[in-house]
Amino acid sequence: MSDTLILHHYAGSPFAEKTRMVLGYKGLAWQSVTIPTVMPKPDLTALTGGYRKTPVLQIDADIYCDTALIVRVLERLQPEPTLFPADAPLAPMLAQWADSTLFWTAVPFSLQPAGAAAIFAGVPEEQMKVFGADRATFSAGAPRVRPVDGGVQLCGYFAQLEAQLSDGRTHLFGDRASIADFSVAHCLWFIRRAAPLAGILEPYAKLSSWLDRVLAIGHGHKTKLDSAQAIDVAASAKGHAEATVKPGLGYQGGVPVSVNAFDYGTDPVAGTLVGLTEDEIVVERVDERAGLVHVHFPRIGFQIKQEKT
Repeated sequence: MSDTLILHHYAGSPFAEKTRMVLGYKGLAWQSVTIPTVMPKPDLTALTGGYRKTPVLQIDADIYCDTALIVRVLERLQPEPTLFPADAPLAPMLAQWADSTLFWTAVPFSLQPAGAAAIFAGVPEEQMKVFGADRATFSAGAPRVRPVDGGVQLCGYFAQLEAQLSDGRTHLFGDRASIADFSVAHCLWFIRRAAPLAGILEPYAKLSSWLDRVLAIGHGHKTKLDSAQAIDVAASAKGHAEATVKPGLGYQGGVPVSVNAFDYGTDPVAGTLVGLTEDEIVVERVDERAGLVHVHFPRIGFQIKQEKT
């Protein structure tokens, strides 16, 4: 297994921005594959088997889905600077809140007509209709906060984050960043993209300064890669990351399963269960172009269904 990192993403994805910032924080070099914003995504599907969320991290023929798992993989590859400081045990919990509650408050607020016009400036109307139809099915199971309610709730969240920073600390849990900083920052990054609505952040000077610091970290060392080349990387890979099925977790190795997120983007990925721990699910599948691939999911937020043989 090599350490060559391939990120499948697109510029406007908030969760991709979270991952790009983490890559920058860790000073990692990575290859960038730009994927379509809507289905179909044939080259990405060859690798994932149908997983729809963005981004996806590829290392040879191992495909990592969901940023909750992706950041853990990057932490293993580059432990310092850490995303999980020992003196910030609640950072992962705040990150999970930001990736769910804060995200699904910030996005509908930002996509009000004035905000959407700024975010999608220059995008043809017909393309916007295609995007809207795609996202209607993709996010059908997601929680939705009406913009008028969301604006009030965001102000409450911002006031609490401002108070957390009130002692002069540079980051949310002290003087170094944690995963919480990047999970909160990508939500606020999206609000800033909705320029006519970004004024909601202005009363919170410490929070705004903190956001400037996090965004200034940048994205690391990026080079471009074509999606067909990424498939070739998987097809020519020699082996996979180690994966074992831990006993006592409800499933046996080698059985046919499907795995899907249970909140939104719930399209299942089918294959053979080859890895299972309290933290990770690994499914083996074969694609005619990508070859034998292992698709990895975090255990939290995903469910396994054993299929009939």
